Amino acid sequence: MEELIQIRQFIQQGKLNEALQIVDELEEMSLSDKINKIDSYGVILLIHLIKQNAEKRSTRSWEISIQNSVREINKINKRKKTEGYYLTNEELLQILEEGYPIAIKRAALEAFEGRYEAEELATMVNRPAILSQAIELFKI
Repeated sequence: MEELIQIRQFIQQGKLNEALQIVDELEEMSLSDKINKIDSYGVILLIHLIKQNAEKRSTRSWEISIQNSVREINKINKRKKTEGYYLTNEELLQILEEGYPIAIKRAALEAFEGRYEAEELATMVNRPAILSQAIELFKI
């Protein structure tokens, strides 16, 4: 709220460059927030895709979690007014790749009742296929 007051003051004073700098900062903060949310849902998505890949099965709970994660990521990534997206498939893939190590650790706690360490589970799954499957679910 303070930023909006500052923008108004700068505009009234004719300091457009200063006002635009604050707008740029607000846009960057907004995008950063969206990326953080996408990362969180991306990790959840990967956990369930990893479990499916490792155990060669699925459950209703996993399917619903996958659907919910995809829905939320698509909702967060969708630009409301311009009908575009904030992040490209390449940028989404980068976020998923960065979240993959966390997802494999968390999936190791759940897959096969937690019998395998993250490193062992990682050798049991096809990382590129999982990442590819995740990107395909976004349909951008």
